[in-house]
Amino acid sequence: MTSNDTPRDPHPYVGMWVTADGFIRQELLPDGRYDEARGNRPSAYTGSYTVTGNHLDYVDDTGFTATGDIRDGVLYHEHLVLHRESGAS
Repeated sequence: MTSNDTPRDPHPYVGMWVTADGFIRQELLPDGRYDEARGNRPSAYTGSYTVTGNHLDYVDDTGFTATGDIRDGVLYHEHLVLHRESGAS
């Protein structure tokens, strides 16, 4: 890293989001990628996401697209309702 390089803080939405039953776990990574696990299937869906305000646009690695919105600290991703994983550091 040179003196002109400045580390950027990750977006505040980066981290693990889970459904109430814990079956779906979606990790928003700081590099604009996501990794979604379903049940015992790790990395069931992977792809990229972009954030505009409180809106997220997803494109999975197969080309499927989806959207999400964060309202009052809750991620509404298509038909899913996800919350920040508790106990995360």
